[in-house]
Amino acid sequence: MPPAFPASPSTAELAAALGGSIEGVTAVTEVARRLLAYFTSGDIEPGIRLPAERQLAASLGVGRSAIREALAALEILGVVTVRPGSGTYLRGTVSELLPQTLSWGMLLGEQKTRELIGVRHGLEVQAARLAATSITEDGLSTLAGHLATMKTNTGTLDAFVAADMLFHQELAAAADNDLLSEMLQSVRSLIRVWVERAVDDPEHAQQTCREHEAILAALRARDPKGAAEAMSSHMESAGERLIAASGEPR
Repeated sequence: MPPAFPASPSTAELAAALGGSIEGVTAVTEVARRLLAYFTSGDIEPGIRLPAERQLAASLGVGRSAIREALAALEILGVVTVRPGSGTYLRGTVSELLPQTLSWGMLLGEQKTRELIGVRHGLEVQAARLAATSITEDGLSTLAGHLATMKTNTGTLDAFVAADMLFHQELAAAADNDLLSEMLQSVRSLIRVWVERAVDDPEHAQQTCREHEAILAALRARDPKGAAEAMSSHMESAGERLIAASGEPR
């Protein structure tokens, strides 16, 4: 069994380590920020089981629901692992966690869905431009396979969205720029809930397939300008659907 939190701190000791009670701010956001600061302090080892929600809530002066939601957000980002019936465990070392602070900041700050969509647009276009000159035949074949899966699942939206995401991940990998790929993955993770809601009928799915076909055709032609333009067109229509799904005003 993985080790529990070191020395089983008292609620008072834990409160001091986490910075005291939370007042006057959005509880979930501040809980997550405090936990992140604690996890990257160097005092906590990976694999450690964290204190129970009840103790964390008492230490920070918030309700257990705020603790639960904050931990769920951190789980999405891969910071902790929640094991039902067992507890919550820290996943990475400080050196592994610190490079992800950009992603955490974007997730834990004010909702910036529109800004994230704009950032994704620019990154996806650049990935397509780069991939046009670096993608291999195997990469093109993999993209074609994901597109084929999308086409056969326009009425099965869960499978369609999964294939869509894989298409974009493969394209980003083909750009041969690790930092670009990692930044795209972070942005996609942050807006994933809206991505999953944005394609909500077969007509949208078919339109998305046509847009992906244009991207793939430009990649096959080794046409950076064409690939960038096709991706930009796709991002514009996808962005409109994402904004609608997020509930933000257009």
